[in-house]
Amino acid sequence: MGTIIPTPIFTATPAEFGIGARLTLAVMRDDYAAVILGALKAADSTGLTTQTGVVSTYLSGAEPDLLRYVSQVVAGASRSGAHVTATVQFSRGCPGEVTCALPPTGGLFAEVVDLAPTGVHAVAEWALYPLEDDAGSADHMRDIYAAIDSAKSSGLAVHSEHFVTRLEGDLALVLQVIAAGWIVAGRTVQHVATHATISINSPSVNSNAS
Repeated sequence: MGTIIPTPIFTATPAEFGIGARLTLAVMRDDYAAVILGALKAADSTGLTTQTGVVSTYLSGAEPDLLRYVSQVVAGASRSGAHVTATVQFSRGCPGEVTCALPPTGGLFAEVVDLAPTGVHAVAEWALYPLEDDAGSADHMRDIYAAIDSAKSSGLAVHSEHFVTRLEGDLALVLQVIAAGWIVAGRTVQHVATHATISINSPSVNSNAS
């Protein structure tokens, strides 16, 4: 009987593995600063490292904490009644530009996150980027098409556009679908980023330019 060699377990924290986000809010109202700062302050940042700069707010932490915070910030700002846009980027398994300790093989497994509905109607333009250094094993479109197929079965309105996929529905479900594609792709591709621009309370709700 041969010797059984246990599979090594990679125990990096989300920060060490490079799991995080960048969030930028734009509020089309004169008191935009108060709306943005109020939304940031009111959101639950438990479990997260946050740093707000002149362009965006950097977030580092586990996926459920990231999604909860982004959902609360964007929903909070949108309840001002102003036209709000949010640009959000999620990234995992970075190749080490700032701080990141990648495992020798495989990725940091994560479950898909469920978010409570917000009652806020949102439209998003979304793109997924599986980034694989080893071109011989990369199959980027496989993961992108799988994420789009999953979005189509989510209950959201889903439309294919140039360079992006358009999602429309409750803000929480929009973010949940965006994150699900990113998380699931990260199970087979070590470095994955996803990007979305979200529009709420747009004055052009009756056109495709929301």
